[in-house]
Amino acid sequence: MRLDLTGRTALVTGSTQGIGAAIAVGLAQAGARVAVNGRRPGTVAEAADRVRTEVPGADVVPAPADVTTPEGAAALTELLPEVDILVNNLGVFGAQPALEISDAEWRGYFDTNVLSGVRLTRSCLPGMMRRGWGRVLHVASDSAIVIPEEMIHYGVSKTALLGVARGFAKAAAGSGVTVNSVIAGPTRTRGVEELVRQRVGPDVPWEQAQRAFMRDHRPQSLLRRLIEPAEIANLVVYLSSPLASATTGAAVRVDGGYVDSIVP
Repeated sequence: MRLDLTGRTALVTGSTQGIGAAIAVGLAQAGARVAVNGRRPGTVAEAADRVRTEVPGADVVPAPADVTTPEGAAALTELLPEVDILVNNLGVFGAQPALEISDAEWRGYFDTNVLSGVRLTRSCLPGMMRRGWGRVLHVASDSAIVIPEEMIHYGVSKTALLGVARGFAKAAAGSGVTVNSVIAGPTRTRGVEELVRQRVGPDVPWEQAQRAFMRDHRPQSLLRRLIEPAEIANLVVYLSSPLASATTGAAVRVDGGYVDSIVP
């Protein structure tokens, strides 16, 4: 299988670290011109340089903007007027008792995890449809289906993304543009490492700590370990490619068997 994205421009939000950074590298390896996004110009420039180091000769565009605001999304659209592949990866999460989550925190999670992707999809999708080709991907989570007790505001925001992707796929029906969501399972990112340390302890060796975390706090996982960001990126790159032309309106799982279901 040849995943060739030569000539395509991809925008990956929240791509200075973690899953987003791995997706940026994967798309660059497939030949796409990749825009790396984050809020701070210095951090974005450093992340862009890391992509160029991992993929020599890659065409990487630093694209700093706060896409949680209409102004930031508009600035990004002005910088990148034609986007062929939009990966709405930006997201925040954190553990908090359900009864202590304030209205402001609920709104903040929706602004970041849901509305940022809605705004950019609304901006990029019409151009994709006019050109007759495009890919929009929303990076969701197993928490969209298995709502975690310790962070229901995060889980519910990811549930919303599944509906957002399905709805926009209907808006793009018959145009040559596909819109999907990716249900990522428990993945080794900096934030998740911090969560593991909170739950297991700061001094436990990492391999032992992550397996203890999965055993005690994510026992549904069939993988029995955290997923590496590149493993999420592999699926995103495939869904971004011409080979995934018949997959749209779908919630595609790369969750290590975490969701106890035989259908997505």
